[in-house]
Amino acid sequence: MPNTTRPLLSLLLALLLLGGCGKEEAPATGDSEFVRTVSAPSGGTDMLLPDFTKLVEQEGGAVVNIQASRTNENTTQAGGEDNIDQLPENDPFSEFFKRLQPNQADLADPGDDEYNFGSGFLISSDGYILTNTHVLSGMNSIKVVLNNRREYTARLVGSDTQTDIALLKIDAQDLPTVKIGDPKTLRVGEWVAAIGAPFGFDNSVTAGIVSAKGRSLPNENYTPFIQTDVAINPGNSGGPLFNLRGQVVGVNSQIYSQSGGFMGISFAIPIDVAMNVADQLRRNGKVERGRIGVVIQEVNYDLAKSFGLEAANGALISQVTPGGPADKAGLQPGDIVQSVNGENVKASSDLPVLVGMMPPGTRLTLGIWRNGKREEVQVTLGSSNTGSADAGNPSGSAANADNGSGFTSEPTGLQLRSQGQGLLVLQVEGAAQQAGLRRGDIILMVNRTAVSDENSFNQALNHADRTVALLIQRGNSKLFLALELHH
Repeated sequence: MPNTTRPLLSLLLALLLLGGCGKEEAPATGDSEFVRTVSAPSGGTDMLLPDFTKLVEQEGGAVVNIQASRTNENTTQAGGEDNIDQLPENDPFSEFFKRLQPNQADLADPGDDEYNFGSGFLISSDGYILTNTHVLSGMNSIKVVLNNRREYTARLVGSDTQTDIALLKIDAQDLPTVKIGDPKTLRVGEWVAAIGAPFGFDNSVTAGIVSAKGRSLPNENYTPFIQTDVAINPGNSGGPLFNLRGQVVGVNSQIYSQSGGFMGISFAIPIDVAMNVADQLRRNGKVERGRIGVVIQEVNYDLAKSFGLEAANGALISQVTPGGPADKAGLQPGDIVQSVNGENVKASSDLPVLVGMMPPGTRLTLGIWRNGKREEVQVTLGSSNTGSADAGNPSGSAANADNGSGFTSEPTGLQLRSQGQGLLVLQVEGAAQQAGLRRGDIILMVNRTAVSDENSFNQALNHADRTVALLIQRGNSKLFLALELHH
């Protein structure tokens, strides 16, 4: 990979030199507080560059270093998810970092103990600290080191594996705290900064920009991650992500890497999600999430056309749990959830997050798209601990389809056979194959109309536009596929 850092730094240095010393104006109001205006060469345009010095001075005191340990009688080597051993094999800096690892002289024999190192930050002056669950996973002793080098033994108030958020408590008063921001106001391309302890180097500051918002990661239904290019490494986990106003907008949690080291993609948990979890842990010691009892999928361009939508957004319901909250409220497969209590659902991954932040028993209003028009439905949330979660991307295996007699549908290019409730797909070719249909799928609906034989299938197609939405059953799962007809 070509190194682009040196040319960029050279350009910035040149602008600073050619523009004199660079005039520094009063902090900007509104979106950015820690910004410096740098004069460009004659005829050029002034540049706004981030200046993190005041941010670090004002907010760095609330960032802490976390050292979690566990005594293992039969362990012969120290370990942990956030330690030096995560460096790539044969990395030339491995021994260098091990020699510089802080407080190693104070640690017990590594043959006896296992260590995790991470970061965290104070959210209350009486010692409540946010960090990541995975930093503490399997550990039985937690030490917190403040910015002023004072050390405390921390108590685990509670943790939530679904969001990777944990709440700690130390016995102290009059501590510095961070300011909490609103991650919804973040814009892609905006500057952000992280403070943490990568590889145990405490109070390390890195910076970058917001690369994307609302990222959905595998098995992370309740977290719309903030993606950045801020350098995050083992030890940064649980530390704060700041905006230019010095407010925490996220909790640094994960990186995407093929080598174990930073590769330019990191993910932070939005602070509103983290604080919601922290509040529940503080009050109840556990987290309860609401659920509506549906399986959802993304609305792509072709599905949007088939349902008469102008834009591909919302969460398409492909399956409703019998007897669940959605079923009781009258929600049906083919409904597209577009808002929750007035807050837009832009992607299917937004729905579990919005619903999961509300406790069971909450009554909410869903804005849905049904039969070509907007409607509202009232739903009372159930508990996520008592049924299936609201998740996306249904999948499954198709049923076995023998070559028995059936009929061929010219508009779809499918060979089908009646199967009681639905039509078994015997053969797939052309556009239907490209749309994702498979031999053995069972077609249950055409544009929300149930089909069970050749007559009902043809009638549904006659009333359809050029693109139709087919609800199919594949194994134990149901999903919608869009198919373009050949009239």
